[in-house]
This record gives sequence, structure tokens and C-alpha cells, in this order.
Amino acid sequence: MAEELGAPPPVRGLFTSAADGDLGRSVDPELLRARREHLAPGSWTWLDQVHGADVVVVDRPGGGAGSPADAAVTAVPGAVLSVLTADCAPVLLWSLSADGTGPTVVGAAHAGWRGLVAGVLESCVAAMRGLGADDIDWRLGPCVSPAAYEFSIADLDRLVDRLGPAVRSTTSEGAPALDTRAAVSAALGRAGVGVPEGSPAVPCTALDPGWFSWRARRDTGRQAAVIWIDGPA
Repeated sequence: MAEELGAPPPVRGLFTSAADGDLGRSVDPELLRARREHLAPGSWTWLDQVHGADVVVVDRPGGGAGSPADAAVTAVPGAVLSVLTADCAPVLLWSLSADGTGPTVVGAAHAGWRGLVAGVLESCVAAMRGLGADDIDWRLGPCVSPAAYEFSIADLDRLVDRLGPAVRSTTSEGAPALDTRAAVSAALGRAGVGVPEGSPAVPCTALDPGWFSWRARRDTGRQAAVIWIDGPA
């Protein structure tokens, strides 16, 4: 079932699993609406994810829904941000004012390897700062682990050149692999955001049947990472 984000109020968020049903856009619209409403009542901003670095700035609940982008940010209470995954890394981010006078800002990002190369996480952080975010926290959701993520050496070298040697790993059989968790941490580090304790330690979608995985099982279903600011829309 969905796991709560655990961020301080007024930030709310969750990561769904296969037990929560398919949240992908191919689901019957009425069933999809009901599943969304059960998880987070309100208008969702979902994205036409293209493995790039574009970020949607949401100025009203449901604003920007369907935009070709891989991240969304908002400071609007009641605006529900979501990204869909089935092996890529879902990242939820938030910023609360230390003295209570500044804005609360949240963000959601879909970080596949191409998006990591393009700089989607750095772009998401920059967009949050543009809304007044200061001290940004984040959490990574379930994604493929290096043990199950064999990767071409040429593409792996591109990621190493951009994010450093920590992203290079091996599969359980000794083949070259990408450590997506390390890549997320490195990209956010480049953006000046620290790594929360335990954040990269998440379930592997490919090795654990509790999550959808395109890579391991050719699942067509998608889980969602969802974040919003509590309050009247």
C-alpha cells in the first residue's frame, strides 16, 4: 500500500505500490479518477514525461496537467503534483520556511537516466528556489537497483562524466550497471542539496514484485509519487 512521505506539515506526500493499482494514463478515466481521489483528493498535475529537464511551475490545482515535462513545482496549497514510474527514480522535494515567514514549496521529479544526464533534478531545484524555497529536503521512492540494472558502458561513461564515479556499479552477475540512487544523490548535490540520512535506501522495483517494473516484468502499470501542501485550494 501507499507509503507516506513523512515530511513535516503542511507538506503531504506518498509513494504508491502495485497494491494501490495502476496510476498510469492508460487506465479507464473513471477508475483512474477514483484511484487518485482515494490517494490525494483534489486536482492532480500529471505530466507527459519525456525524459528531459523541463519543469512545470503550477499556479493553481491541476495547472499544467499533461505538460511535456519531467518535474513540477508549486507553492499553492491543494495543488497535487505527481510523477509516474516503473523503474525510474521518483523524487519528492519540499522546503519549509525556518521562521514561518517564507513560502512552503514542493516539487516532484521523474528521474530516468536520460533525465539525470539532462539535469532534471537540478532544474527542479532551481524552479523551487525561484518560488522562494530555501532549505530543501527530499526523499527518493522505489526504483531499480544496480543489482538489476545492466547498463551500456558508453552511456554509463556519460553519467560518470556528469555525476562522478559513484554512479558506476555492477549487477548481481557482475555486468556494468548504473546506480540510480547514487546518481540522484550526486545530481542533487550538484544543485546544493544535501542527502537526507537513509534516503537512497529504497526497494528495488525490478527485484521486488510489490512494485511495477517495466525492465524486469514488462509491467504496463505505473506507480505514482505524489506531493502537495495541505490547505484550502
